[in-house]
Amino acid sequence: MLDHIQEASKFIRDHGVDSPEIGIILGTGLGNLLVKEIKNPIVINYNSIPHFPISTVEFHKGKLIYGTIKKKKVLAMQGRFHYYEGYSMQQITLPVRVMKMLGVETLLISNAAGNMNMKWKKGQLMLIDDHINLQHDNPLRGHNVEMLGPRFPDMSEPYSGKLNKKLISIAKKNGIKLNVGVYVAVMGPNLETRAEYRYLHGIGADAVGMSTVPEVIVANHMGMPCCAISVLTDDCDPDNLKPVDLKQIVETAGKAERRLTDLYMELIPKI
Repeated sequence: MLDHIQEASKFIRDHGVDSPEIGIILGTGLGNLLVKEIKNPIVINYNSIPHFPISTVEFHKGKLIYGTIKKKKVLAMQGRFHYYEGYSMQQITLPVRVMKMLGVETLLISNAAGNMNMKWKKGQLMLIDDHINLQHDNPLRGHNVEMLGPRFPDMSEPYSGKLNKKLISIAKKNGIKLNVGVYVAVMGPNLETRAEYRYLHGIGADAVGMSTVPEVIVANHMGMPCCAISVLTDDCDPDNLKPVDLKQIVETAGKAERRLTDLYMELIPKI
């Protein structure tokens, strides 16, 4: 794994990526507006980077974009990878490890998630305060490379309290509705049954999705503070459950993208 990280890092560095400070992972339907804010971009396709997986999901463009936002050097993933695509957890999280090796110190994440808190509405944002991992593998399973992180990393604060406080303050100042809750990660790719939504909400989750947690585990393993915001793209009310498709999810994410982008655009210079 270490060889793969080093080879991918060298390739990216050789293409002009110089000491990025902030890494960004853009989720389903959220890869357009923030990317447009990156000045003097260098764009590298995933399929040209050694050992990088290729995004197979529609609406995930598969590009690594480097440049500046408000004088901060950022490295953004326009599209991510998921366990249900057939990749291993180590493959899914390789880009996060590469970001760290390139110099990234802070990770900002976004995703699309199903809303299970009936006090909230689809189209709103949720700042992730904590998570429940119900995926069937872990990116840290297997031999531990001590130079990357400890064998048993602490997860008492997987999402940076400092970053979360800043985001809550930014949202309040700008009149942006920002719920705070717990995200549960499942394997997918199917959406959940009524009984599963009842169970997931019953164990303490407010939103459900199929990503983010592997990246957060690896970020914590390497001592990289991170934060994550979910766009609540569909209401998962088990008593009134209606069919939903990807186009509806992407459409809802697109409508909320401006607010999410505004939050991260104001956060970036404060990091």
